Amino acid sequence: MGAEKEFCDIYDVNKRPIGKTVDRAAIALNDDEYFLIVSAVLVSVDKKILITKRDRKKLWSPGMWEIPGGGVKSGESSLEAIYREILEETNINLFGRDCKILHTQKRKTVEGNKYFADIYCFEITKDDIKNIKGQEGEVSDYRLASIEDIKETAKGNKFLRYEDLKDFLYKCIS
Repeated sequence: MGAEKEFCDIYDVNKRPIGKTVDRAAIALNDDEYFLIVSAVLVSVDKKILITKRDRKKLWSPGMWEIPGGGVKSGESSLEAIYREILEETNINLFGRDCKILHTQKRKTVEGNKYFADIYCFEITKDDIKNIKGQEGEVSDYRLASIEDIKETAKGNKFLRYEDLKDFLYKCIS
């Protein structure tokens, strides 16, 4: 039995849903259409950031380090998606917690599709850290890293979208 299809909503240039959904595995958008992803900078009390390593079986960027997140499903809000994705990928339950900061970036995939990236910043507790468990097939490893550690990882081209994220990472720890 094949994998279940996952659909996402499509947005206009102002991040308003246009009433169209597409299969996430086969996104082909017009120039004025965007999809939406979410990710989160999870900051510990000692200003370390939780980073996760993409499983080697992942189709896109296997084995790369990143901040956790994923796609927003059709009918789901950005906030609902980040709560779900973080719980799935790290076993950290953020439901009901307020984010410290939210930032939205416009980006492009290698195929040329445009998307919005909602990047959240949350503070995590010692209990959260104690209960971290990477999602099988998604996350092969995780660690708490300082900004300097992340910068070093990025120098080896092993951290996804560091240049897009670096300013936001600094905001989250300040």
